Amino acid sequence: MNIVAKVGVLVGFSMLTLAPLALAQAAPPQGVSPNVAQVVALDECDPVTFNQALGPDFCKNIALGYITTLSNLLAEAQAGTPDPNWDFEPDTVHIKQGTTLSVVDQGGEPHTFTEVDQFGGGFIPALNGPGETTVPECSGGFGTVKVARTRILQGSTFQVPNLSKGEHRFQCCIHPWMRMKVEVK
Repeated sequence: MNIVAKVGVLVGFSMLTLAPLALAQAAPPQGVSPNVAQVVALDECDPVTFNQALGPDFCKNIALGYITTLSNLLAEAQAGTPDPNWDFEPDTVHIKQGTTLSVVDQGGEPHTFTEVDQFGGGFIPALNGPGETTVPECSGGFGTVKVARTRILQGSTFQVPNLSKGEHRFQCCIHPWMRMKVEVK
């Protein structure tokens, strides 16, 4: 077989074997709708200090390295320098109208994913920054249905469908520095 024929066979074989791979990379993962955007809630609570103060199994840390003690979390929040490892990722997401946000809690403790008009404090004053007051949407904590229905337990997922066009703000009503913006086009 001459060199041109060999190259032709090689190119044809490559196209046949690599085309499905390219299609697989372009398509969403199996079982995931193309109209879903994932958000991750992260924290790295220290099970020893959190569970001692808040009860057994409150913190179910899965982190392999850095951990935040309860006293450090409180001190940093009150100083206005909250732990950056406690966050929603990404910080901002741009989606088309009709896309569902799927928020998964991959942290060690519960969070909320509550829509607010303006960012501000949560319902635990000790975790609010200096001079930060509780935003109306977080008032009453889990005693109000609006906040309770946005709670995300460790390892669980919370869905936010049908957002209208425009900018939406979400924050954790427990750890109010955990914030993100959603731009809906």
